[in-house]
Amino acid sequence: MASSMVTSSQSPTPPRPNLAFRRLRGQRSPAEFAAAVRRAAREIGESVSCDARYVGRVEAGEIRCPNYAYERVFLHMFPGRTLTDLGFASRASVRGRRTRPTNETPGAYEPYDTQDTEDTQDPDETYDNYEESDVLRRAFMTGGGATVAAASLGPFGLALDAEAAGRRVRRAGSGEAGALEEAVRRIRLLDDRHGADGLYQRAAAPLRAAYALLDAGATRQTTADRLHSGAGELAISVGWLAHDSGRFDDARSHYAEALATARVTGDDALEAHAFCNTAFLARDAGRPREAVRAAQAAQRVARPLGSARLMSLLALREAGGWAGLADRTGCEQALARAQAYFERGLSDADPEWMSFYGEAELEGLEAQCWSTLGDWRRAARHARRAADLQDPHFTRNLALYTAELADDLARAGRPDEGAAAGLRVLELLGEVQSSRIQTMLAATARVLSPHRRASGVSAFLERHASMPRTA
Repeated sequence: MASSMVTSSQSPTPPRPNLAFRRLRGQRSPAEFAAAVRRAAREIGESVSCDARYVGRVEAGEIRCPNYAYERVFLHMFPGRTLTDLGFASRASVRGRRTRPTNETPGAYEPYDTQDTEDTQDPDETYDNYEESDVLRRAFMTGGGATVAAASLGPFGLALDAEAAGRRVRRAGSGEAGALEEAVRRIRLLDDRHGADGLYQRAAAPLRAAYALLDAGATRQTTADRLHSGAGELAISVGWLAHDSGRFDDARSHYAEALATARVTGDDALEAHAFCNTAFLARDAGRPREAVRAAQAAQRVARPLGSARLMSLLALREAGGWAGLADRTGCEQALARAQAYFERGLSDADPEWMSFYGEAELEGLEAQCWSTLGDWRRAARHARRAADLQDPHFTRNLALYTAELADDLARAGRPDEGAAAGLRVLELLGEVQSSRIQTMLAATARVLSPHRRASGVSAFLERHASMPRTA
């Protein structure tokens, strides 16, 4: 890709550290404070992917005003205080909006951040923020249940209709990079709550827009790096939506795109993430040896990054491959490494995208390994722990772990308990659209079919048979 970078003769004004926010953190480490933010979010039904890096950026003054979700969480954590009390700038002051010319059409799109190809801004606006722009809010909005409005291309200032196809895309600034990063977070949140089936097609447009931005170039190297990282993470997120909804070929293509983006830019963190998801996909697609190789490649790349939790997850990906190869010893060794890494705890090096990975996910992935090896009773124990530990706000994972429990109990010769767990999953499917979970329930129904006389089995089978199927 040809470089289209330009340099500015003006030195940007450095951000002012947020000393008020630093004082509120007190003696807690950035990772400990980030964990407290996530807990506070759960208390009010929000979900934020806060990590030590985000806390550091706030304290450094790089994030002048939080988005609306973080605002609600911070005001919940520190009642009686305003954003200004927390050291943030007012929302109006960071909009970066220009004065609308008198002849401009009312309601027309206003760029969120930069206004010209040189990315020149007010001196107070030379650094990034996670302010949630109006166009971003139009891009990913949730209605009731799993209803998601079609994703527009507003966050990236692009249009892909026939009329606009030949237009030159302006170079991206920090506003587009921030909107891209927020789109990734939004997709992950919607998937956690509602599952992949209703999201995949809608997420394709932002991904096309992201790669169009890469082709157009950026005004600064730091912005270009953020765009490459954001586009790669978005490709992985869209690939996961394809993966979870059973579109394995599409998922493989998206993961390969992310891997290529990582290799081009030398982004080890992105490369490890792409290999992690490739290993998971290979396991689900019936290619266990590829799953082992991809997981091992991910561990080689990730080891210097310093995140024990990431190494734990990658060891679990490897364990899933060994289980698929019926190699119990290899699986047990990988599981032991995963547990040992997990017990080292959180660190500032943990990637933001790993916010889903806690004890519940550890138990759930181990349950899948024992299930693949045919040890149903052991699998059921871990699946039950996973369901018990899962935060109920993340409906998709709660349904997934309970579906795993239902299948393991059914195969372990406990049809009544399996049916009861299956009925709990059916209750959750009003909020979740996941082909993966529906496929698991269909397999459980086949196992339970010969046991109709057992308590609750007939009710489960009848309700499952009446369940609408996704296209």
